[in-house]
Amino acid sequence: MSSIVHRLDALTGPPIPVVSVAPVVLEAPGRSRDLHVRVSAPVTGTDLPIVLFSHGNGWSHDGYAPLTAFWASRGFVVVQPTHLDSRRLGTRMDDPGFADIWRTRVDDLRRVLDQLDTVESAVPGLARRVDRSRIAAAGHSWGAQSVGELLGARVLDADGTPGDDLSDARVTAGVLLATAGTGDDLSPWASTHLPFMRPSFASLTTPTLVVAGDRDDSPLTARGPEWMTDAYELSPGATDLLTLFGGEHSLGGIPGHEVAETTDEDPERVAVVQRLTTAYLRSALDPSDPSWTAARDEFDAAVEPGGRIESRH
Repeated sequence: MSSIVHRLDALTGPPIPVVSVAPVVLEAPGRSRDLHVRVSAPVTGTDLPIVLFSHGNGWSHDGYAPLTAFWASRGFVVVQPTHLDSRRLGTRMDDPGFADIWRTRVDDLRRVLDQLDTVESAVPGLARRVDRSRIAAAGHSWGAQSVGELLGARVLDADGTPGDDLSDARVTAGVLLATAGTGDDLSPWASTHLPFMRPSFASLTTPTLVVAGDRDDSPLTARGPEWMTDAYELSPGATDLLTLFGGEHSLGGIPGHEVAETTDEDPERVAVVQRLTTAYLRSALDPSDPSWTAARDEFDAAVEPGGRIESRH
């Protein structure tokens, strides 16, 4: 493992044993299926902050262990819902109601926040160890768009008018991983089949870290990898951008180890994402915590860090 990962390890600290419980069933009136979530938490510690994680298209609460298990082992309670577009549910893009799944995804995230009593009680010994005043949300790909709406982004209507405000004040920090850019730059196919991918970031005011790969050349747009940095460039809240050199859409393999769709498999890249996002979340949820400043300084000083960090303050 590289020296930069070792130095970041000194900041994030040693792992804590984790317990993970799934499926936990949450009430979801009006939803076509029950809402299942995974809850992962450290076995020790108090005043534990929460990270709500939204998966990319087709995934489920069983994915993204490289990130979610790492966060839990560093002191976070991580909750992962399975959205209706999950492959395990057999949903297809031509299914009735698919066009509204983008909104159902946001509803899923809000349901988790509404039912934190159930979430806590699902893990033996977790009750009364959670700090509900410190809640962050993170997501990858389509999950990042879903989380973006919790943070204040709005989906534009066909005429460019911002849609409903789906933000949630309970979420006070965010991490957007490989998130889509503005809808004006969608490919013709994406414009036809994914018309809801028209975010406006002007009202995203929640403190947010954007993570992008400089080789994430999405077929959804002709603009190339820079499209994935729009949330940073166009929102007042996303004040930090981590760009990973050589990173494609899976950012080295954050959905899972040896996943077939990961074309840029790189354990070291994943290790950097694990540690930098952990440092960011700690500081974003506790302004007195210096982890992010220290991690950013270490990363900037490294000879070959594998990426760059930009910040607006």
